[in-house]
Amino acid sequence: ADDYILWNGSSAFVTTSVSPQPVEATDDAFWDQFWADTATSVQDVFALVPAAEIRAVREESPSNLATLCYKAVEKLVQGAESGCHTEKERQIVLNCCRLLTRILPYIFEDPDWRGFFWSTVPGAGRGGGDEDDENARPLAESLLLAVTDLLFCPDFTVQSHRRSTVDTAEDIHSIDSCEYIWEAGVGFAHSPQPNYIHDLNRTELLKLLLTCFSEAMYLPPSSDSSNTNPWVQFFCSTENRHALPLFTSLLNVVCAYDPVGYGIPYNHLLFSDYREPLVEEAAQVLIVTLDYDSSTSSSPTVDGTTTGTAMDDVDPPGPDNLFVNYLSRIHREEDFQFILKGVARLLSNPLVQTYLPNSAKKIQFHQELLVLFWKLCDFNKKFLFFVLKSSDVLDILVPILYFLNDARADQSRVGLMHIGVFILLLLSGERNFGVRLNKPYSVRVPMDIPVFTGTHADLLIIVFHKIITSGHQRLQPLFDCLLTIVVNVSPYLKSLSMVAANKLLHLLEAFSTTWFLFSAVQNHHLVFFLLEVFNNIIQYQFDGNSNLVYAVIRKRNVFHQLANLPTDSQSIQKGLQRKRKTPEPISRTNSQDGVSMEGSHPAAPAEPGTLKTSLVATPGIDKLTEKSQVSEDGTMRSLEPEASQLSPEGNPPAALSDGEPWSGEASNSRPDRRRLSSASSSGQWTPTPDWVMSWKSKLPLQTIMRLLQVLVPQVEKICIDKGLTDESEILKFLQHGTLVGLLPVPHPILIRKYQANSGTAMWFRTYMWGVIYLRNVDPPIWYDTDVKLFEIQRV
Repeated sequence: ADDYILWNGSSAFVTTSVSPQPVEATDDAFWDQFWADTATSVQDVFALVPAAEIRAVREESPSNLATLCYKAVEKLVQGAESGCHTEKERQIVLNCCRLLTRILPYIFEDPDWRGFFWSTVPGAGRGGGDEDDENARPLAESLLLAVTDLLFCPDFTVQSHRRSTVDTAEDIHSIDSCEYIWEAGVGFAHSPQPNYIHDLNRTELLKLLLTCFSEAMYLPPSSDSSNTNPWVQFFCSTENRHALPLFTSLLNVVCAYDPVGYGIPYNHLLFSDYREPLVEEAAQVLIVTLDYDSSTSSSPTVDGTTTGTAMDDVDPPGPDNLFVNYLSRIHREEDFQFILKGVARLLSNPLVQTYLPNSAKKIQFHQELLVLFWKLCDFNKKFLFFVLKSSDVLDILVPILYFLNDARADQSRVGLMHIGVFILLLLSGERNFGVRLNKPYSVRVPMDIPVFTGTHADLLIIVFHKIITSGHQRLQPLFDCLLTIVVNVSPYLKSLSMVAANKLLHLLEAFSTTWFLFSAVQNHHLVFFLLEVFNNIIQYQFDGNSNLVYAVIRKRNVFHQLANLPTDSQSIQKGLQRKRKTPEPISRTNSQDGVSMEGSHPAAPAEPGTLKTSLVATPGIDKLTEKSQVSEDGTMRSLEPEASQLSPEGNPPAALSDGEPWSGEASNSRPDRRRLSSASSSGQWTPTPDWVMSWKSKLPLQTIMRLLQVLVPQVEKICIDKGLTDESEILKFLQHGTLVGLLPVPHPILIRKYQANSGTAMWFRTYMWGVIYLRNVDPPIWYDTDVKLFEIQRV
C-alpha cells in the first residue's frame, strides 16, 4: 500500500490510459488520487508520469485527459478561492501545479488539442447553476487567474499581515496585492523578510505560468507579428487584477538579487540560496510577457515622442499589454538607478568570478538579463537616456564585451553574440554613448585580448577585431553590425591607442584584398564603413588621434591600392583565384596580437554534443537601422530613404538584403552563405567590371588622400633630416601638426540608428524561447516534445 501512496497519481495515469472508458468527472475518489496529499516534488512528477503515457492518454482516452486538466484547474481555482489555509490544500495546489506543468507541453504539441484550454468545458462536474457566468470562462483564463491569485496568497506565497488565528485569516479577494509586492524596488519601499518556503512556492507557480506561455514554442516562426500569444495576452490584460503588483514583484526580485549572499563575499558557501531559482524563473516569465513587437505599435510612450510624465493620471493609449505599458512608463530616477545597478551587478557576476574565484555564486541567467535590458531600452526611451547620462553605461558595456569575446569561438552561443551586438548597436545610435567611451579603461577583467593602455573605446575596437579575425564562420553576418557601431561612435573618439589604431588598419587591409572584395556582392560595404570611421576621426577628432594618423601613414599603400583597384575582367578573375588558395576569410598575420592579458583563457569552441537551438536569420543592416544626420547643435534628423541613397561621401546604402530575403529559416542553413561567395557559387552572381566601377567610384577616399598628400612628405623629410627611425619623434610631430584649412569641408555626421522591425521581433522570440528551452533542464519541461519555433541541434 505504501508503494501505491508514493504517488497514487502515477498508477492513476496508467488507469487513465489503459481504461478506454471515460472516467466520470464526478468520480472524485478516482481524480483525487492525482493530487493526494503526500509530498512530492516536481521532479517526482516528471519521473512518475512518462511522456509515452501522456501521449497514450491523449490518443486513446482523450476525454480522460480533458477531464484531468479540467479537474486540476478546478483544484487550483478552489485553492485560490479558499486562500489555501491548510497544509493539505497547499499540497494539493502544488501537486496540480506540477501535474499541469508536466502535461501542458503535450497538449500544445498536438494541433488538435491546442484550442482545448480556450474552450469552455460543457457541464463537466459543475456545481450549482448560480455561477454560470463565471463558469463560461475558457479553462485557460480560469487557470491564469487562479495562478495570479495564488501568487499573492498570504502564508503561502506572501507574508501574512495579520498576526492572528485562522478565524480572521485574510480574505484573498479583499486583500490589496500592491501591499504584498515581493521585494523592495520600483514603486515599493518595503523589503519583506526572506522566506524560503514562499520562494519555493512562487517558483513552482511561475514555472507553471512559463509552461502556459510556452505554446509559442509549438508554432513555426513567421514574420507576421500579429500572431500574439493568447496566454500572454490575457495574462497581461486588465482582466488580471494583479498585473501591476506582479510586474513590480518580478522586476524587483530580479534587480534586487545579490548572488554574493547579502553582500558578503563567500557567504553563499555558508547557506543554500533559495532565491536564485526564483530569480531565474522571474526573469524568464518577465521577458516572455514583454515579447511584444514595438515596430507595429504607435504607442506614444514606447517610441518616446511624448513628454508627459510617466505613470501620470492621463494614461496615454499605450499597448494593451500592461507589462509593456508599465515598463514603458517607469520614470523616477531612483527606479532607473535601482534597475540599472541591479542589471549591471548581475551581468558583471561572471567577471567577478575571474578575479575573485568563488567569492560569489556564479549565475547562469545572463542571457535572460540581456533580453530584459534590451526590452527596457527599446520600450522606455527615458531609461535609455538615463543609462547614457553617466558612465554607468560602461558597467553594462564591459560585461557585454566580455561575453562577446568569450563566446566568439563557440557555435552554441551565436545567439548570445547577436544580442550583445544588438544592444551595442542600439546604444551607439545615441551621441552620449560615443562620448562615454572616452573614459579610461582601468578595470582589468582577464580577457583573451592583447594588453593595452587606453579607453573603453580601445577595448571595444580590440574586442571587435578579435571577433572578426578569430571568431567562427557563423559570425560573418554580424560584421556589418560591428562596423556600424564603430562608425556611429567614431566622431566622438578623442584619442585611440596605438593598439586599437593598428587593429582598425588591419581590418581595412583584410577587407580590401581583391579576393574578399570580389567574392560576394556586399563585401565592399565593410570597406565603406571603415573609410567612414577614418574620415570621421580625421575630420572631427584630428587633435588627439596622432596614433591613428601615424597608422594611416604607415599603411598608406592600402589606401593607394584601393584607389587603384583594377576593374577589368581579367584582374577580377585573378583576384577570385587568389581566394581559392586562402580559405580563411581574414588572415591573422600582421595583426600584431602581442601577449594576451594575464589570467585570461582563450575563447573555447563548444564541447562536441552541446545542445543548441536554431535561430531565424536577422534582417540586414539596411533593415535594422535608419540613417540620421547630426546637425551642428547635436540634434538628429532622420534622413528620408531617398536622401540616404546619396550620402555625403557617396556611400551606397547597405544592401545585405541582396543575398536573400528575410526568411524564417534555421541557422543551420548557414546564414553566412550570403556573405562569402554565396551568389557566385550558386551561379546567380559574378562580379563584373561595371559592378566594381559602380562602387569604386564612390569610395570616400578624398579626405585620407589629402591627409597623406600633406603629411607624408613632411614625415619623410623629418626622417631624412634627423635620421629618425623612432616612432615617438614622429608621433610628437603629428601631435602638434594641424590640417586646418587643408582638408575637404567636413561631411555631416551620419548615424545609423537601430529601428524596431518585425524581423528582429521574430529573432528575439526564437532566441528567447531557445534560451528558456535549454535552461529548464531540471525538470526538463519541454525536452523531447515536438517544438516548431526552432530546431534543437547538437554542435
